[in-house]
Amino acid sequence: MRGLLCWLVLLFLLQPWESQLQLAGPRCHTGPLDLVFVIDSSRSVRPFEFETMRQFLVGLVRGLNVGPNATRVGVIQYSSQVQSVFPLRAFSRREDMERAIRDLVPLAQGTMTGLAIQYAMNVAFSVAEGARPPEERVPRVAVIVTDGRPQDRVAEVAAQARARGIEIYAVGVQRADVGSLRAMASPPLDEHVFLVESFDVIQEFGLQFQSRLCVRDLCNGVDHGCEFQCVSEGLSYRCLCPEGRQLQADGKSCDRCREGHVDLVLLVDGSKSVRPQNFELVKRFVNQIVDFLDVSPEGTRVGLVQFSSRVRTEFPLGRYGTAAEVKQAVLAVEYMERGTMTGLALRHMVEHSFSEAQGARPRALNVPRVGLVFTDGRSQDDISVWAARAKEEGIVMYAVGVGKAVEAELREIASEPAELHVSYAPDFGTMTHLLQNLRGSICPEEGISAGTELRSPCECESLVEFQGRTDLCGNPNGLLNRSLAQLTARLEDLENQLANQK
Repeated sequence: MRGLLCWLVLLFLLQPWESQLQLAGPRCHTGPLDLVFVIDSSRSVRPFEFETMRQFLVGLVRGLNVGPNATRVGVIQYSSQVQSVFPLRAFSRREDMERAIRDLVPLAQGTMTGLAIQYAMNVAFSVAEGARPPEERVPRVAVIVTDGRPQDRVAEVAAQARARGIEIYAVGVQRADVGSLRAMASPPLDEHVFLVESFDVIQEFGLQFQSRLCVRDLCNGVDHGCEFQCVSEGLSYRCLCPEGRQLQADGKSCDRCREGHVDLVLLVDGSKSVRPQNFELVKRFVNQIVDFLDVSPEGTRVGLVQFSSRVRTEFPLGRYGTAAEVKQAVLAVEYMERGTMTGLALRHMVEHSFSEAQGARPRALNVPRVGLVFTDGRSQDDISVWAARAKEEGIVMYAVGVGKAVEAELREIASEPAELHVSYAPDFGTMTHLLQNLRGSICPEEGISAGTELRSPCECESLVEFQGRTDLCGNPNGLLNRSLAQLTARLEDLENQLANQK
């Protein structure tokens, strides 16, 4: 009888909150949003606490503008294992979501929060599970609700999830470890970390969270003009650029290699050591490179080659004329998964990829030819002959290594100086920090001497320009000649002083 009384009191307390959250205001018109709830159902979560979380979910879902083209909702629960309650693609009606949440049975085991975040990052937010593709730039939000201290590490995997663009809210119930919540959540922490100690706090979080989702509608309700991404901030918004590119003075457009006419061929390692989930990260990294290029038939042309035990041209230089077409083709590339024949790939690049038949521009036009090799391990064949041949053919070579990539091989592939043409990341999740270096190297107007026409300073058309700078062409009154004359006079004075001392 006492247990039944507790449940009745609990339901009595919960009902006003659920109704309050639903009736707090007009339903949020958030525009596209992919929202995944990650629910702790370990044995430490007592029945009435789990019921609290269940009603919390129902109340939030009732306040969302759900639909295939609006907010998509997924729910996963975890303990010592992870279980998908329903994926993002499952339901487009709130009623169906509520029914699945009410039917949820807790797992009642351990507390592997890091494992749950890993699952959310790799599975729940995948396109196969219903998430919108990255190029659509639909915000991805994870709400983690937990009652205790994780039994595995969360900081590193949460950082990887945030690096992939997942915004994380961490909600702790009563005994939750605040340090772990802060390690999981997105910055600013005071807006993404909540410690739930009573039903009132649950109401507060629910209302605040719902209001933040409503604010997201600002970018969809104004003509923001952002070239890449619009982010709402309170009653205002700001424009963001892809990593490796800078926002221009107009606050809307992103800089790119606007003056760069380059033929760029990317050689991507598709060997089995890369693994499928990392190959998807590689494709995303390639598209981030494409983002800062001025792709067009007259500007930068991009080709892609994948290699493992064999070599396959995914698309040649001359096939696509816009960045959007290139990025779509990159996402469609299928992973090979075999050996690592980097030497064979280099040979293919030299003999075929930069041919006019494949879309490269004639050498007479002096368009720079750039090759970028991406690999995660040691080559199973010799690379020296074709690495040297590529540079003899005038191809500027860059080497990007990840994980177990061999530094000596990267340096042999790359052009000199190696410091400007070799990049390395310890794992696939940290590759994005390489983008700025690659941008500064590949963009002709930003790289060192890349794409720059060298002229003699004494040619007639250069004479006036160089006289105004360094006076290298024999002007007797020029700055350089005056400096030399002053230096000569000082040396003669020093010689005279030494002679007098003797």
